[in-house]
Amino acid sequence: MTPARYLARDLARSLVGGTADRWRHTAAVAARADELAVTVPADDREVLVAAAWLHDIGYAPEVADTGFHPLDGARHLERLGWPPRVCALVARHSGARLVAAHLGLGDRLDRYPREGSAVSDALTHADQTTDSRGRRVTVPRRLADMLERHGPGSPNARVHHLRGPLLLATADRVERRAGTRS
Repeated sequence: MTPARYLARDLARSLVGGTADRWRHTAAVAARADELAVTVPADDREVLVAAAWLHDIGYAPEVADTGFHPLDGARHLERLGWPPRVCALVARHSGARLVAAHLGLGDRLDRYPREGSAVSDALTHADQTTDSRGRRVTVPRRLADMLERHGPGSPNARVHHLRGPLLLATADRVERRAGTRS
């Protein structure tokens, strides 16, 4: 049986592999998730890395439906028959619920359970410690980069006062689990 991470990698490559920066970011997030796998139960490590490979497939033009990539990616995975947990992790990564509510998509996102686990934390932390070009960054630097790239009127910027503290708290939990924060 092929591990989920390799199936996820291949699907991600087929959808976002043609965009250099998106692919570098995706591959680096998956590598970071693999590093952070020590912070989750052993039985959950494959799910974490698979979700990391898949977290941004909603940006692919053939997948985009609502224009909100976490939701579009999850819906695509659901149509392909991926496990509900992977779909939910993709749908809810990196504070997506706050942006979805701002966009009026909260009801659509609510069909995907909110996990609030070490796995969802590690996925978000992997994403938020990897910049848009695949380089390792701090969470504050990633947030500043997002605000700079998307501008002050973007949905992420409009919920930044809520999302920023959420992502910093997530980083603190993951770093404590990894033993890198006192």
